[in-house]
Amino acid sequence: PGPRPGAAPLAERIEASFTRQLEALPDETRRLLQLAAVDPSGDASLVWRAAARLGIGVHAAAPAVDAGLVEFPGQVRFRHPLVRSAAYRSASFSDRQPMHAALAEVTDPISDPDRRAWHRAQAVTGPDEEVAAELERSAGRAQARGGLAAAAAFGEQSVALTADPVRRAQRALAAAQASMQAGAFGKALHLLAVAEAGPLDELASARVDLLRGHVAFASSRGSDAPPLLLKAAKRLEPLDRDMARDTYLTAWLAASFAGPLAGAGHMLEVSRAAQALPPPEQPARALDLLLDGFARLVTDGSAAAAPALRQAASAFASGDIPASDRLQFGPMAQGAAIALWDEDGQRAILLRQVQLARSVGALEQLPIDLVALAIDDAWRGDFAAAVSLIAQCDAVCEATGATRVALIAAMFLGALRGNEAEVTPLIEGTLTTAEGGGQGSAATGAQWATAVLHNGLGHYADALAAAEEATRDAQVFVSILVVPELVEAAARTGNTEVAAAALRRLEETTQPGGNDLALGIEARGRALLSEGETAERLYQEAVDRLGRTQLRPDLARAHLLYGEWLRRQSRRVDARQQLRTAYDMFTAIGMEAFAERARRELVATGEQVRRRTDENADQLTAQETLIARLAREGQSNAEIGAQLFISTRTVEWHLRKVFTKLGVSSRRQLQQALEVR
Repeated sequence: PGPRPGAAPLAERIEASFTRQLEALPDETRRLLQLAAVDPSGDASLVWRAAARLGIGVHAAAPAVDAGLVEFPGQVRFRHPLVRSAAYRSASFSDRQPMHAALAEVTDPISDPDRRAWHRAQAVTGPDEEVAAELERSAGRAQARGGLAAAAAFGEQSVALTADPVRRAQRALAAAQASMQAGAFGKALHLLAVAEAGPLDELASARVDLLRGHVAFASSRGSDAPPLLLKAAKRLEPLDRDMARDTYLTAWLAASFAGPLAGAGHMLEVSRAAQALPPPEQPARALDLLLDGFARLVTDGSAAAAPALRQAASAFASGDIPASDRLQFGPMAQGAAIALWDEDGQRAILLRQVQLARSVGALEQLPIDLVALAIDDAWRGDFAAAVSLIAQCDAVCEATGATRVALIAAMFLGALRGNEAEVTPLIEGTLTTAEGGGQGSAATGAQWATAVLHNGLGHYADALAAAEEATRDAQVFVSILVVPELVEAAARTGNTEVAAAALRRLEETTQPGGNDLALGIEARGRALLSEGETAERLYQEAVDRLGRTQLRPDLARAHLLYGEWLRRQSRRVDARQQLRTAYDMFTAIGMEAFAERARRELVATGEQVRRRTDENADQLTAQETLIARLAREGQSNAEIGAQLFISTRTVEWHLRKVFTKLGVSSRRQLQQALEVR
């Protein structure tokens, strides 16, 4: 039964009980507890020094200790978090101000300047330039050590205490930047409005346009961001050439997400505007190489773009890139690796990106990195890892209010799994909403997933239609990866001219790449359009080259196509070997539709093959799988909750369900249980 009508929640009733106990204490004791509650550090020495300044003696602690409400060893320990809450609430704002002032006075300005600045800010009643400047310095220190949320909080407080209109506008602009990076998009827009209300020079005004474009891109990934960023880049050209180039780079990325729906911010316009800039000073930065490479990719093709893209991707993969540049432009470096079919380089960049974004709390950037890593895990055949990352990405987007970007990974994963009933609603929903939100890349991703799904199911006409739609804008990263699906679907439906044209497009990207993945994918496509000894040599080359990569799904598909070709050549014994390999690989990975396609081919060779099912494959939900993996890695419930933006109690509830479903009773048993899955 639920609570009685009008009954207060349990936490409120417990806190009210503690409040009554506090009211029964002597005034001096109650003031001591309020002082301890005001300082979150729990440093008993600090509290006692501040108490002395407020005239509170050491004897004041005894009644609270005797009542079991608090302990005063080296750290102040409240009996329960709600005791601290009750003590804090029992003090009015005017009561707390002198407490904060006393704590600020006894806090060492050398060893702990940020805590001192925070207490000083709570102690003042109006604008105070000295305190505002101190907070500004704290924000700078937080930014330098990667604490984006702290930098945003210090910056916002600094703005509130600044009276001078010029300084207020400047500080609001800096605070908006930190808030945007921390994923607080609404707060960033509010601070930009504050900045615009004050006097701004031309550079600062252009930076407002830039940040509005950043917020639009981070929050929606739609067609409204590219024009804003393009406008900002053009305004910045005569003011700060490097900042203008970086803004064109961001505009290019935003336009790639919007795709054909970007309107005035289409990649071609961005690319031509960037190329009209004077060349950068030598030696060129990695960001200059990225911009040059991507602009050339659009205007001149993959071969012309490859040298610059290869240098830029190598620089980002090696790690010799400033953290601020890596945070903002890492996804583009990853895109450079994709354009070259450099899967190893892409993986190295992605792992660095996710680690950095997590460590500094860059919630604006983290979803893009997580979804890219999820796609990469799925591409490698590690579906469990992909599920975990998709759940993490969804948690971050829910916390920041950003558009859910993990759908593309969820669709690709579902397509590889081959579960038509599961993935079709995702695809249809994405196609419906993508156009309204100007999210061209989301629509392309949905068509990519559709092509993969139907090639797996053997519905080649449907795969062909989706692949043709997805590859219309061949410069979008995703569409580059869809071309192999187009070659296969066109070849299987007898559209040899379409297949040959698609193969030529494929070769334009695989030849500049020149690695085993690129040339293996190319050989697989060329084999589909070849005959006799040439076809067999190409199939064998595809298997050999893809076997030297980490991409098991693509290797399995090469075995499948080779086996299908051998069966049609009436070489049943040879066909069985390739088809059995493909079937076993697909089954182990979890690619059910492709496994069924291989099984049907095996049956056609005369071999009896039973369908394999795994009733427990989807036993855990995505959230449960993620929590189980984090628990297996040794993270505490509190750490898991902080990472996923859920309460510790919710983590406990999920883990109980995980233990029940997996038939285990402790975290130690999770390792083996998850491996069995």
